[in-house]
Amino acid sequence: MKSIMCGSFKSFTESDMANSQSALKRARQAEKRRVRNAGQRSNLRTSIKKVIAAAAKGDPEAARTAYRNAEPVIDSAVNKGLIHRNKAARSKSRLNKRLRALQA
Repeated sequence: MKSIMCGSFKSFTESDMANSQSALKRARQAEKRRVRNAGQRSNLRTSIKKVIAAAAKGDPEAARTAYRNAEPVIDSAVNKGLIHRNKAARSKSRLNKRLRALQA
């Protein structure tokens, strides 16, 4: 009986789930993906917050640098299927709008 951790959810054993080998394997794969996606999503949010924080301080150079670092992170999140491409475009547009407001 192998135990699987499910983040903030209660842990459960593989015997509590489906009986077939393929279903057990899919459960293991889903858990690996969930953990990996959580890390990538956290990285995405952090990079966006860095741009917002730099813009809030009123430092256009720091904000521009943070935006240049955040842009490829946002694009790679789309390629990995983490977020929809429209959400990425919306995020980049809103961040860019903050940068333009600093320069005005």
